[in-house]
Amino acid sequence: MRLMLSVLLAIMVVSPATAVELRIISPGIVYNAALNELVEDYNKKSGNTAIIVRGTMDKIIGQAKSDTPPADVIGLPPDLMNTLYLDGGIVGASYTPLGRGELALAVKKGAAKPDISTVAKLAQAMNGRTVMVNDPKGGTMQGVMIDGILKRAEFAGAHVVPSSKGEGASALARGEGDMAVQLVQEILNKPEIEVVAPLPVELGGRIDAVLAVSSRSTHPKEAADFIKFLTRPEAKAAWAAKGFKPF
Repeated sequence: MRLMLSVLLAIMVVSPATAVELRIISPGIVYNAALNELVEDYNKKSGNTAIIVRGTMDKIIGQAKSDTPPADVIGLPPDLMNTLYLDGGIVGASYTPLGRGELALAVKKGAAKPDISTVAKLAQAMNGRTVMVNDPKGGTMQGVMIDGILKRAEFAGAHVVPSSKGEGASALARGEGDMAVQLVQEILNKPEIEVVAPLPVELGGRIDAVLAVSSRSTHPKEAADFIKFLTRPEAKAAWAAKGFKPF
């Protein structure tokens, strides 16, 4: 029995000689939604070391092609991941849908939370209020999406202000404005503000995320296993707790 246990432990534990270092590059939609916690768990259980490389959606494709050391795992929205795939930047068979982030309305902690269950009610809640947002001139997918939504005629009564420093939610957390529109997971990580609710679904305020193994990875097998770890059924609760909807 002792011999059997020793053999099992030897199989389960990765020795220092075989441990690898993995790099995952991803935008805020992923690293703000439980990635840190799951990476910490992976590092403890696998014996390998996964390192998070933060990136922005408009720069990750270039980083995936040129970073040294190269990324092993890449996180992106589907359209950008498809572009990278067509450029030969990922292992096609590793393409794995991760989940969905939703845009939501945020208010300062303790403030009243209006009913925003319809577009009309959301417009009424924003009327005459200063709504902080990401500056769309920054070129981020989220900033451009929020700008497009709030330029609709229904929201003409809102005073929409692009943040001059960082995210709209960060500006609200600093005390600027009355409200903010931001991805849920990027609101929940700021204790000074609270989520009212996701925007009405018909506004299309959502961004999906996909994971894939980089074609430049020096550890493609371990990278694929890492993706399986992040998307296993047991990980869904961690993603959901941060406001991210796993597939």
